[in-house]
Amino acid sequence: MWRWMVLVVSWTLAYAQTPSAGNPPMLPASRLGLSVTQENGAITFRKAELSFTYVEGIGWTPPLEPGLPPPQGTLLPLEVIRAVGLVSAPEARVRFSADASRLRLVLDLPENDAVQPAPSGLAPYPGRLELSLPYFVPGLEGLRVAGVEVEARYEPQSTLLTLQAPPGRFYRYRTFLLSNPSRYVLDVYYLEPEREEALQPGFRYRELWAWTPEPVRMYWLEASPGRWRMEPVGRPGERRLLPEMAPGALAILNGGYFDGPTGTPIGLWVRSGVPLSFPFGRSALFWQDDTVFAGRPRFTASVQLMDGRSLRVGLNLARARYTVHTLPGLVGRAGENVHLVRGEQIIATYPAPYQLPEGLWALTFPAEEPVARTGETLRLVVSLEPPANHALEAGPLLLQAGVNVFDPNAEPFRDRAPVEAVAAQSAVAWSQEGALFFIVTEPMRPEALARVLQEQGLWGAIRMDGGGSAQLWVQGRLRNPGNGLLGARPVVSGLALYPRP
Repeated sequence: MWRWMVLVVSWTLAYAQTPSAGNPPMLPASRLGLSVTQENGAITFRKAELSFTYVEGIGWTPPLEPGLPPPQGTLLPLEVIRAVGLVSAPEARVRFSADASRLRLVLDLPENDAVQPAPSGLAPYPGRLELSLPYFVPGLEGLRVAGVEVEARYEPQSTLLTLQAPPGRFYRYRTFLLSNPSRYVLDVYYLEPEREEALQPGFRYRELWAWTPEPVRMYWLEASPGRWRMEPVGRPGERRLLPEMAPGALAILNGGYFDGPTGTPIGLWVRSGVPLSFPFGRSALFWQDDTVFAGRPRFTASVQLMDGRSLRVGLNLARARYTVHTLPGLVGRAGENVHLVRGEQIIATYPAPYQLPEGLWALTFPAEEPVARTGETLRLVVSLEPPANHALEAGPLLLQAGVNVFDPNAEPFRDRAPVEAVAAQSAVAWSQEGALFFIVTEPMRPEALARVLQEQGLWGAIRMDGGGSAQLWVQGRLRNPGNGLLGARPVVSGLALYPRP
């Protein structure tokens, strides 16, 4: 089903002349292919073999009824146009909206209309678009769009519409039908052109249009196979602008999720084999040398007690009877206790739920089954699969082996915005041959992003943090201008791309 977008600037129900009470709407004779001559108080309209005249003070001459509404200069009443046979197509009323990049026409079709024009789908046009609408559409001659030349001409069985959009744009149009009530919709787009910029051998920057079905601008950095080196940058607990994290990088993309007030990373973060943050339970990006993949990390976690025993535990959202929590916030459930741990020492024990502060971790357990005592030591041990030199958790997963695997319910998101909201998107993607892509988009849904990336033939992709955090910096400049309206946003982690020596 078509989803109406709130992109309409204004709706206008238009005829060439807004009638006052008792006056019928009128059309210019020239739009009907008529010539006009005036002589001795009579005005005559001609087209090929057709000729009809109105005499001041008498009315219309045969074959028209004299009492039909009079013309006003060269404007003809619709009743006269019908009576003389200039049009016989069914009449459709028109509404339109326009902005700097799109014109939308909506035709309200007559009831029980037997004429059903076929939808066009999305199609290019060379700046000039000519359409034959199988309806009589009075009102198009009143259409005014800044920068767009509009011409409407009325034929017996159709209305000929010609649109000339501004030069140097990216042109697409589509038509589709709506039912209940019956409507015919024409969207004409005249967008900023797509562009491509070669940065250096093996690297190029592109700006493309995706269709969701509304047009969405996408900003791409593409690195050829074997030419790139990627590093995770940033520091847990510290929010900084991306260019400050990696001043010499060719390109930088924002990284994974984080807790805003504390700057605590939410999820797995491994740099050069060293874990900086533990798994939260969602998909992660893994890479080593020029091999990239993404998926749900498999991990086992345990705590080693002071007496040498080892106890298997759950980790963060992967709860178990005994669960370790590494992120600040409310932890534990009623009926549990909480060991509060700094480093490897239990500094306090509280009843759950308990507000875990930044810089500490906690072990929750059934209140009747204490694990250790305050002052004793607990050592957290986490084993991760698959092994990789670098990893950064984000999600949701978008593509895997060329297949669209986006599933909003497959990963634990208590805040549903990353899987449901229309927002700026950020993603890392790769081809089967090993090319790497940093991608940021204007606001769209993650499910649409997954579909678009699959249509582009990519092999794998994962969503990174989005919304206001979605940023692509190339050669020290922020390339997605939508984010620039709010200014560059400090984040906790990023992905820096360098040319491989």
